[in-house]
Amino acid sequence: MVSNTSPGLAEALAARTVVLDGGMSNQLASAGHDLSDELWSARLLAERPEAVTEAHLAYFTAGADVAITASYQATFEGFGRRGIGREDAARLLASSVELARAAARQAREAGVARPLWVAASVGPYGAMLADGSEYRGRYGMSVEELERFHRPRIEVLAAAAPDVLALETVPDTEEAAALVRAVRGLGVPAWLSYTVDGRRTRAGQPLEEAFALAADVDEVIAVGVNCCAPADVEYAAATAARVTGKPVVVYPNSGEVWDATARAWRGRTTFGAGQVEGWQASGARLIGGCCRVGPEAIAAIARTV
Repeated sequence: MVSNTSPGLAEALAARTVVLDGGMSNQLASAGHDLSDELWSARLLAERPEAVTEAHLAYFTAGADVAITASYQATFEGFGRRGIGREDAARLLASSVELARAAARQAREAGVARPLWVAASVGPYGAMLADGSEYRGRYGMSVEELERFHRPRIEVLAAAAPDVLALETVPDTEEAAALVRAVRGLGVPAWLSYTVDGRRTRAGQPLEEAFALAADVDEVIAVGVNCCAPADVEYAAATAARVTGKPVVVYPNSGEVWDATARAWRGRTTFGAGQVEGWQASGARLIGGCCRVGPEAIAAIARTV
């Protein structure tokens, strides 16, 4: 069993629904920050760290209980392409947790009395490639190769003492298996969250098979989906709950679709707080939003739950 469980988070999931934050990138973009390069929001860890804290604070103020760090696209390889060495890259990864903690302190100073937690984001290998391949998976790499890629930054993030590791936007079972192996023995709990298309992972595997990977893994305290269409959540949540018996985490996109070629969102918003009760009934205990879901939507979720 994991000995150093998240203080209060696992217990909270047994008693109530916990509200996650929304999209980091859209909140930073709405504040006027340019996220058009390959590092995406991770660039601001080096250039404008105070902006990251402000984005977290906006979500805590709106009613989020959990802030997901700006480390989704932060990797040693990605920073290395910018000429940032491993020591400085490790410092930036750790700072993502510290910035979220700073936002929690500021929220408490402003009068927020409820428990607040920090989830350290671990994005998929495809996020480092910055070519949209996290929505396809199947990179032509073995589970062992993917584990070697993920383990060093997971170790750095775990050492920064987040409450939980968010293994998120996972497109296929091979990468999920690698991530589950990479978190073993670190003493920090994790949730495992796939990006899905209908009733399958983005790579086409049945969700029953995908969720089963985490069923007997003590380190994984919740399973579910993120960065998907809101319409895909209810089936996925019910399947995750049935297959694993664990609390379910769900945080879909707004319903718009990312065009990797144009690097722009297309379509219309279909995300609404009115869907939350159905997600809860299906087993969801951590509920929030991903891309294009902002503080106003998170406030509506907080009021609903």
